[in-house]
Amino acid sequence: MEKLNIIYEDNHIIVVEKKVNIPSQGDKTGDIDMLTLVKQYIKEKYNKPGEVYLGLVHRLDRPVGGVMIFAKTSKAAARLSEQVRIKEFKKNYLVIVDGKMKNEEGTLEDYLLKNEKLNMSKVVSKGTKNSKLAKLDYQVLKYDEKINLSLLKVKLHTGRHHQIRVQMSNSGHSIYGDQKYGTRGRGKQICLWAYELSIIHPITKQTLTFRALPKKNGSWVIMEDINL
Repeated sequence: MEKLNIIYEDNHIIVVEKKVNIPSQGDKTGDIDMLTLVKQYIKEKYNKPGEVYLGLVHRLDRPVGGVMIFAKTSKAAARLSEQVRIKEFKKNYLVIVDGKMKNEEGTLEDYLLKNEKLNMSKVVSKGTKNSKLAKLDYQVLKYDEKINLSLLKVKLHTGRHHQIRVQMSNSGHSIYGDQKYGTRGRGKQICLWAYELSIIHPITKQTLTFRALPKKNGSWVIMEDINL
């Protein structure tokens, strides 16, 4: 069984680090997924008979690593899903993009339309049928002139399909290693990482923040002198 990095666990929730290239839940590939892995962990740790309940509250794209939270009870799942709906569920990402941003920080606001057949989204004009508003804030943490890449911190206001990937690509600064929307780093691992997640605990009502940082190797060596 794949070894899990457990960031936090209590009777109601479990927070883990999702490794890159593992699906959030089962898909047509039949590859092992995070939902199954965490269920197996709970079953073995607590010697639980029968099927283990585990609520999938949010997803990360398969190639993306970082913090994921699961609910261990249906009550916790319902309350966390409501937080996602009313935007109390806060997610911050680290991303390496092509080129130098014009501004040190800013907001991207676009309308996205998902193509189910291609499993891709694109920016369309406001008012396009079935399009959804996508909004994010970004802050430049570092620009490396030698390789012409920028390290950004991204805060999501909405959780649209492939949102960061599409919006960054549309802005002219595609994510390094993005096979679907990128211009540079093809064949490399996508440089998008879910590094921070804040929730209100579904039972205690405490605000909790969880973090996991990518290992500072490969493309992420750009983070060497960055303290978050």
